[in-house]
Amino acid sequence: MVTARTRRKFTYEDYRNTPDDVRYELLDGELVLVPAPNMFHQTTSKKLFWKLESLEELGLGLVFCAPTDVVFSDTDTLQPDIVFVSAERAHIITEQNIHGAPDLVIEILSPSTAGRDRTFKRTLYERHGVKEYWMVDPDARNITVLILGENGYELAGIYGEGQTLTSPTLPGFRLSLDEVF
Repeated sequence: MVTARTRRKFTYEDYRNTPDDVRYELLDGELVLVPAPNMFHQTTSKKLFWKLESLEELGLGLVFCAPTDVVFSDTDTLQPDIVFVSAERAHIITEQNIHGAPDLVIEILSPSTAGRDRTFKRTLYERHGVKEYWMVDPDARNITVLILGENGYELAGIYGEGQTLTSPTLPGFRLSLDEVF
């Protein structure tokens, strides 16, 4: 007789008890080790974060960079590269984490995470109501902007070198891609 073996789903409590010196994300109850990003990834993240900090100065909301826990459910906790939570939704920010969908999530693609960022995470962000999702591709030197519509994410634009990114979620925000790549 063959018996099906069920996989144990880890919870947020299990995730909170992982070692502090190792980064994990909790994806559908599975603890996924997140390797340290390369230096180009880190430089790109730093430049984007620096540009988005102007939103804080204007009182529009708060910007966080990894590692910051975004808890969507008891079995889904991610650490996006950058998140923005509007002032109107600041109630989702707790002492420990962001509990719920940020207004904007930015993932910087790397060889080890790009597939998951484009598929699983995109679906997860969409399902939990993240209004805007940027996928930053350092190799292609572009940023894909997705906006949440009635039927899921819709392409708002793909911006490359020499172009200026505008955000449907952040009225008035402009980002020259030449300042990022």
